[in-house]
Parts: sequence; C-alpha cells; structure tokens
Amino acid sequence: MGRVRSGMLVWFGLTMAVQAEPTKIVGIGAASCARFGADAAAQPAMERDYFAWAQGFMSGALIRAPDGVDEGLDLAPPSMPLAAQADFLRTFCAANPATDYSDAVRALYHRLRGPAS
Repeated sequence: MGRVRSGMLVWFGLTMAVQAEPTKIVGIGAASCARFGADAAAQPAMERDYFAWAQGFMSGALIRAPDGVDEGLDLAPPSMPLAAQADFLRTFCAANPATDYSDAVRALYHRLRGPAS
C-alpha cells in the first residue's frame, strides 16, 4: 500500500511539474491574502464567501485526485472542524499577505491530509 501511494505521489508530482502553464484560478478565492484580509475587515460576512470558495476548491481537488490519492480524505474531520479551518486560513493569510488566498487553501488541504506516510 505504501508503494502504491508513493508511486502515485511521484506520478502526481511529475504530472504537475510537466504542466508548463499555471492553472488559471477564478472566483473570489483568486484574490491575494492581503485582499482577503481587507475584505474580511471591511465586511466580516465576506469571510464566509471566501470560505465557501475554499470548500469548493478543496472538494474539486479531491474529486480530480487520481485513483488511490486522497481516498477517504475527510474535508471536515472532527479534529479540524470548519471553524478551525477558517481560523487556519485567516492565520495563514495574516502571516503571508503577499501570497494568494488559493495558496492558503492548498496549505489547508495539505494539513487535512495529515503527515505524509
């Protein structure tokens, strides 16, 4: 099982490295972390919109994962409920305002994956 997962991760990494063009990300989550922080400060309800985008982005990543990769991944585990995920994104963006909000969401996705085995 470990070899299969390792092989899939290598394949996935190589596939991502071969892509010459970056993926164009659209929607509210395509903003920078600085924009997210400003939007949430000006209108706190906007954070909900960003988080809804994040959930859709992670769900899409999970759906598009190759067979054997991230199977059974829980995007809302008891160990990291949605409020904790929103806190993670807020903290990540506050510490990294020059990065994109989508990078914060990717970091959250990797956190939900847990440690690599």
